[in-house]
Amino acid sequence: MNAATPPDAALAIPADATPVMAQFFEAKARQPDALVFFRMGDFYELFFEDAQKAAAALGIALTARGTHAGEPIPMAGVPVHAAEAYLAKLIRAGFKVAVCEQMEDPAEARKRGSKSIVRRDVVRVVTPGTLTEDGLLDARGANRLAAIAVRAGQAAVASVELSTGEVEVVAGSKDGVAAALAALQPSEILVPDRLFADEGLSAALKAVGGLIQPMASALAEPSAAEARLKRLYGVSTLDGFGDIGGAEISALGLIAAHLETTQAGKVPVLNAPRRAGEADAMAIDPATRASLEIDRTQSGGREGSLLAAIDRTLTSGGARLLASRLSRPLLDPARIEARLDAVEWMLERRDLRRRLREGLKGAGDMARALSRLALGRGGPRDLGVLRAGLACGETTAALVAAERDLAGGAPLEIAEAAIALTPSAHPALAAFLALLNQGLGADLPALARDGGFVAPEVRPELDQVRLLRDDSRRVIAQLEGRLQAETSLPLKIKHNAVLGYFVEISAAKADPLFQAPFNTTFIHRQTLASQTRFTTVELAELDARIAQAAERVLAIEVETFEAWRAEAVGLAAEIQAAAESLARLDVAAGLAEWAEDAQATRPIIDRSLDFDAEAARHPVVEAATRREGKPYTPNDCRLDGAGAAIGPRLAIVTGPNMAGKSTFLRQNALLAILAQAGSFVPARRLKLGVVDRLFSRVGAADDLSRGRSTFMAEMVETAAILTQATPRSFVILDEIGRGTATYDGLAIAWACAEALHDVNRCRALFATHYHELARLEGRLAHVGNLSMRAKEWNGDLVFLHEAGPGPADRSYGVQVAKLAGVPPAVVARAREVLDRLESQTASPARLDDLPLFAATAPTPVAHAAEPSKVEAALGDLDLDGMSPREAMDALYRLKGMMG
Repeated sequence: MNAATPPDAALAIPADATPVMAQFFEAKARQPDALVFFRMGDFYELFFEDAQKAAAALGIALTARGTHAGEPIPMAGVPVHAAEAYLAKLIRAGFKVAVCEQMEDPAEARKRGSKSIVRRDVVRVVTPGTLTEDGLLDARGANRLAAIAVRAGQAAVASVELSTGEVEVVAGSKDGVAAALAALQPSEILVPDRLFADEGLSAALKAVGGLIQPMASALAEPSAAEARLKRLYGVSTLDGFGDIGGAEISALGLIAAHLETTQAGKVPVLNAPRRAGEADAMAIDPATRASLEIDRTQSGGREGSLLAAIDRTLTSGGARLLASRLSRPLLDPARIEARLDAVEWMLERRDLRRRLREGLKGAGDMARALSRLALGRGGPRDLGVLRAGLACGETTAALVAAERDLAGGAPLEIAEAAIALTPSAHPALAAFLALLNQGLGADLPALARDGGFVAPEVRPELDQVRLLRDDSRRVIAQLEGRLQAETSLPLKIKHNAVLGYFVEISAAKADPLFQAPFNTTFIHRQTLASQTRFTTVELAELDARIAQAAERVLAIEVETFEAWRAEAVGLAAEIQAAAESLARLDVAAGLAEWAEDAQATRPIIDRSLDFDAEAARHPVVEAATRREGKPYTPNDCRLDGAGAAIGPRLAIVTGPNMAGKSTFLRQNALLAILAQAGSFVPARRLKLGVVDRLFSRVGAADDLSRGRSTFMAEMVETAAILTQATPRSFVILDEIGRGTATYDGLAIAWACAEALHDVNRCRALFATHYHELARLEGRLAHVGNLSMRAKEWNGDLVFLHEAGPGPADRSYGVQVAKLAGVPPAVVARAREVLDRLESQTASPARLDDLPLFAATAPTPVAHAAEPSKVEAALGDLDLDGMSPREAMDALYRLKGMMG
């Protein structure tokens, strides 16, 4: 056996293993696929292959401890006080970490004998989806553990945010799994091993990202899953969760199984599963999310995303709620209107909004603090977060109540949140807040064992032992003075390490202490040449209490913390409701703040097929141009899926590069997301019939990890749109077909446009450089042309960034090349070639001669004069298939032919 590898987990502990290493082997056997953080004093040590992997990933020293099979045992370690940072690095690197903790004080172990060792046990397994520590989490982002299951053709995606207790399950078809996972953006996904044979689901998992955790398929069997779910929630039936189907139970059961393993028996505080279906939220596939940069840019950063542009929330919970709403816009107009009512109410009350937001700054993150307390990982600071959050909620509820008294009722979302935060409506919560206000000190440590967090006059016995611990000199001096007064003798109380505290008097004056009545109080301890030493029952007891005071102080404080922690867990549902209410108020106030700043307006939402945007702006681009002190040009966009008078169903968008076509397309898609998320929109007016599915194919990108070229990736995404878009969907497409030869690309683009119009019948914006597609306006009933305006001025190209009716007259590609810095000689030659091509009376294959675009056979044209040598050579060039270098060489050859 290799020295770097521990014995097989299935084998017994090696006979020559020391007691400590036997503990390690036992822990490793229970978690063979995890790195074991083995607590030894002030360090977490790793051994064998774990040590080698950790040393390489963390950049720490690899040493050795003892031997196994005659070889040194590799060892690496990290300090306990800095373990969180190392854990974070290992989790980001894709490792699981099992924390094997010391379960008792070494002094307790020594009481069992000199050779006894400290008991150790695995207290948790850290995985990406089960993090709860603030230092390991993004405060403003969710950290979800997801699971998928398929039963009888139906798929379900369950998720839990362990740090806040949120649980959700979405049921639908297998085709909807990718969109559901993309909305959740889980950091870890549990998948029954049998599902890896399903190519569609495997592709969905790869598209979403996150750590994929294979699970035994038996864990997803409904009966076993149901039993684990009941155990997790401590219930005898699942009837209280509604009519949960087999696939949903299987997915939730996988999560329950994973939590049982990773949390080592500790039961987290979880909300009841919130059920949702595919019909509850706008479906947005992973490619569309990446293209629209909803919460992350395509480079992976938050800055530059839609979320970053509109986020004015002040709490971590509010930031996560806003991100969740943008990820999953609603489909129900009534629920959307309820959110919009809350934003409008806040927008109209600037002073209230200012005061409310000022208070929210100190609210803290109650949901995550409660989760840590429930799992036994919390400390006094987490109780302090609950105190601050509940106090903020009390103040916020009073502000809302005062406004309601002055101006009448508040919208439902505001009213419900205020009620959840009102003390009189929740007496137990109010009493708990009063307890924390009275009992918690001002300076709170991270861990209960650090002590010092219980305020004075909360527990009298604690005050007494603190007095002994902190003021023992004064207590001893008081006793000494009292004994001197009672005996009228010059005795002193002293201390040494052997006797502890004792009464000392000169031998010449000690006789009265041996006589009545003092001999019943003073107990002789020691006689020296010139001194005699005594003790008293009171002094002996005081000596013991002083010696134990520090330990007793800490024990009472830990006991008090545990009582408060238990009370917090008992009030979990009300605390979670309060945390959610603060988040909802924060989102409403934050969106109102952004709406005022961005001059956004309330959208009109209904069940029509309209998309009627007037003077709309791109929220991210506009914010960037404003920072630069530049104006933003708004644009209208009117589409009508029903084919009425508002606008076309399909708009063909043409215009030069850099004129703003992609911005225009994305802008309108983002308006739909904002509106259905319950936000105001950057437009003078927007009337929107709810969009069930949003699709975006904008920008070029390959997928080399799956063997796909840029064109192949484009076609795969286009295929998804054409097979999934419904009449209620909204589609934006840019430059379909550009990755292949000109006529191939034009044919594909033309056919796709026809399919969107005739088959999918969805609202769509179709940007293209194939100006021939403009002819569709006269061929199809509900197609219209839009173009991004540009004009030439003194030989230069000026972009107007205006979208207007009608097709563009040209692409201005040569002018854009000039703006990009292409050498003047090349630009001049390109103009010359373009002029010659545009002046030709006949082309090798005219558009109208293609059967795809003509109803009748082409009419033969008169035979032209014999082409020149240059023209013949030019006609033989494969322009679409040439590299830039080959094109340059060809130009020089043509120039040489001209002599």
